[in-house]
Amino acid sequence: MKRSPVLQPLSREHHTALTLAKACERAARSGDEALVNQTCRRALLAYADELATHFEFEELSLLPLLHGTEMQTLAERTLTDHNQLRGLLDALRHNDADALERFGQCLSAHVRFEERELFPALENFLDEQERQPGRMSGAD
Repeated sequence: MKRSPVLQPLSREHHTALTLAKACERAARSGDEALVNQTCRRALLAYADELATHFEFEELSLLPLLHGTEMQTLAERTLTDHNQLRGLLDALRHNDADALERFGQCLSAHVRFEERELFPALENFLDEQERQPGRMSGAD
């Protein structure tokens, strides 16, 4: 299924996030302190350069659409995941291998959740909004 144009850039960013998540998990399990340190820095840089903006866009532009709907639990799960990932950043600054592994696992699970559950629900919601008479034509 082809993604909605609104979600396509986010889906492309998800590919990069999955690559990062796998690198975090591998480094954390490697027992190589230098690799853990390097990957913690990589994760922090990716968060600052990409993930923070990605999360902010979702939180300010997409998730509010679901508040008060039967899909609100998806928005709540998304926020919980974002906060969990943010909560690991301080430990990554201290090159904590356990936190690096948890960051990778959480990021991977979060991306899969968004691609498999959140984004299809958002697409259905947006499609329904477009089909409502007068909704997109400005006739209110």
